[in-house]
Amino acid sequence: MSALPSSLSTSAALAGRTSRRKQARPGELLAAALTLFTEKGYAATRAEEVARLAGVSKGTLFLYYPSKEELFKAVVRENLAGRFPQWNAEFEAYAGSTPEMLRYTLLQWWERVGNTPASGLTKLVMSESSNFPELADFYQQEVILPGQELIRRILQRGVDRGEFLIDNIDHSIFVVLAPMIFLTTWKHSFGTRAANCVTLDPQTYLQAQVQIILHGLCQPNQTLNTSETSAGSDQKDLNP
Repeated sequence: MSALPSSLSTSAALAGRTSRRKQARPGELLAAALTLFTEKGYAATRAEEVARLAGVSKGTLFLYYPSKEELFKAVVRENLAGRFPQWNAEFEAYAGSTPEMLRYTLLQWWERVGNTPASGLTKLVMSESSNFPELADFYQQEVILPGQELIRRILQRGVDRGEFLIDNIDHSIFVVLAPMIFLTTWKHSFGTRAANCVTLDPQTYLQAQVQIILHGLCQPNQTLNTSETSAGSDQKDLNP
C-alpha cells in the first residue's frame, strides 16, 4: 500500500491534535476557573480572566459554559459533587471497624480535598452565600447534603454494629464535620499567614479530633453526670 501524500499526512496529524485539544479544553477551563474562584472569589472573577488563563478566547469559554454561574457549577461538580459516587462505593466496600472508617474518612478528606485547591470552594460559598443565594442553594444540594448523608451512614453503621453510642445522630454529623470546616477556613485565611500563626499540622489535628470524638476527654474510669454538673453550676451562680 502506497503511503499517503505528505499534505494528507500533515492534515491528519493536525486534525488529531485539534481533536485531542478539544477534548482536553473543558478540563483546562475548569482548572483555570478553580484557580481564580478560590484566589479572587466568585464576584471578583471575570470570564475573560478564566479564558486568558486557560489560553482560549472568551467566546470559546462560553461555547462550553454559557455563563459564569454554569462555569462555577461545573467546577463544583468536577472537584466535589462528582466524587460522591466513588466515596459511597468505598463506604460499601470498607471491611474494617467503624472507628477506623471514621479515622480513614477524615484523613482521606484532607488528602483528596482539604489539601487541594478545591478546599477553597467551601470558604468561597460561606463568604459569598448572602450575595449569591442561588449558588449557596446549589452547593447545599450538590455537596453539603450528600456529605452529611455519607457521614450519617458512617455513624449509623457504628451504632448498628454496637461500636458507637450516639444519642443524636443529626447533631453528631456536625461534630464530625466541624474539623473539616475549621481546617478549610484556617487554610484559606489565617493559614495563608503561617509565619504569624501557631503551627498547625492538619493530619495531627485530625488525628486528635478523631481521638476526642471516639474517646472524649475524660479518663475511662471518670463518670461525668452532666445534669448534676449543670445544676451545681446554676446553684453556684445563685449564691453570692
